[in-house]
Amino acid sequence: MCGIAGCIGDKDIKTVNRMLDALPHRGPNDRGLHCHGESVFGHTRLSIVDVASGHQPILGNGGSSGIICNGEIYNFKRLRTQLSPHHSFKTKSDSEVILHLYQDKGPECVKDLDGMFAFALFDGEDYMLARDPIGIKPLYYGNSNGRLYFSSELGAMSLAGLDEVHEFPPGHYYTPMEGFKKYYGIPKVEDHMLTDIEEACELIRNTFIRSVKKRLLADPEVPVGSFCSGGLDSSLVAAIAADEIPNLHTFVVGMEDEYGDVSDDIKAARIAARHVGSTHHELLFTEDQYYEALPIVIKELESYDPSLVRCAIPCYFTCKLAADYVTVALTGEGADELFTGYHYMKHFPMDRLNYEARRCIGNLHNINLQRADRMGMFFSLELRVPFLDVEMIDLAMKIPPELKIRDHNGSKIEKWIFRKAFEGTGYLPDEILWRYKVQYTQGAGCESLGETLAERQISWDEFERIRAENPKATINSREAAYYYKIFRQFHPQDSILGSIGIWTGFDFAEERERVRGTIDGSLKHDHEDMEV
Repeated sequence: MCGIAGCIGDKDIKTVNRMLDALPHRGPNDRGLHCHGESVFGHTRLSIVDVASGHQPILGNGGSSGIICNGEIYNFKRLRTQLSPHHSFKTKSDSEVILHLYQDKGPECVKDLDGMFAFALFDGEDYMLARDPIGIKPLYYGNSNGRLYFSSELGAMSLAGLDEVHEFPPGHYYTPMEGFKKYYGIPKVEDHMLTDIEEACELIRNTFIRSVKKRLLADPEVPVGSFCSGGLDSSLVAAIAADEIPNLHTFVVGMEDEYGDVSDDIKAARIAARHVGSTHHELLFTEDQYYEALPIVIKELESYDPSLVRCAIPCYFTCKLAADYVTVALTGEGADELFTGYHYMKHFPMDRLNYEARRCIGNLHNINLQRADRMGMFFSLELRVPFLDVEMIDLAMKIPPELKIRDHNGSKIEKWIFRKAFEGTGYLPDEILWRYKVQYTQGAGCESLGETLAERQISWDEFERIRAENPKATINSREAAYYYKIFRQFHPQDSILGSIGIWTGFDFAEERERVRGTIDGSLKHDHEDMEV
């Protein structure tokens, strides 16, 4: 995992170096810069594949072609085998495969890549930028007087002196000839395709096991672990990974109450970890530590939305813990979107449920995936998301909603078919496999700390003043106002802030109102209502 930054159309080495200076957490192991004509390509590296010789930019043809890439290509060995008869490889890096594939197929080469990525490459006078199908890895860009700047994070983009910054759309590539071109779209809902429970279970089981195992890719000396909160999603990821990695390291965080009782996730994770035989690690954070982490999280998250901030804090502590032991960690992101795991979905019209799931998947790139990327990379930790394999997404769109939310022991349970697919396999004990879903912050024991603090710090008068002074910002509570004040201390640029809303391009308040209207109620739809 890495950070990338560059300028196309001007040899602006000074600015690109400043942008790289803002990304050391994304690549603490190496740094590289290359000028090609009137363009500059920069890279900071976290070494995971080809630790010894994977320096970037990776160049070819005497320096007339090259690539910088943030991500992992899981099928790179197969692609390399196909390309080797016609191309000479300088490294064993998965990123080099993209460069040679481009030389054979042009920009459409992205359709052959199985992985998470954001990259920029050049080949003679041609160049392209691309981002993975779902937007797991970040990429931003902006134009100024014929110069195209790009980078992995908004904080780095703010150093380029741009009037506007835009998020590079997931599932797209860009070339100067074609402009932006969409190469991937979330599959259409075809939920009449898999009505047989046994067939659906077998497909889910085989596809997901394959998805987890491919994400264990790393050089032998690079340790891979897994989050394990004790909920279904991360616990099952850990169980499958433990089949391949002896003494797999697993991680959970939470709090202790005034009576010395630990939060629910800590208790459940102990059961799951004992069952899968992992080397398990816990971090109990205090209320004071929560408050100390809050401004760091808001700065690095590049957002002040309360829902996103709340669930980013336990994620921050989990990444902090995991980074002491591993370089790569698997997470359960995406399960709730694929298998309709959010509580509000139980009240959703059944004939619209998969369409809602599809919409949620399309929004992940600037919500939960942004949180996972920023919190992980702050600690130079690469997070991988098996649920968001494109094969898993395709499969999920073929499963009827009646198999996703279904009665179990007298009440509706979410992700029913996914649980059923692993029943009796021995991967998890039933108390974890069928554990009732809790919000990430609730399971960690910190669901109300931020709101309580904000209400102590922000009066109603100050809340109204902040709203009035910042009409373009989405500030619908004192908690949002408090986070916004912190956010502006680190990100004061009005021009960039105005062009991308709350640094994510997503209006959470508007979204909640849309959901409330759809289900004709006032049900909570928070992005903290999920499990890592």
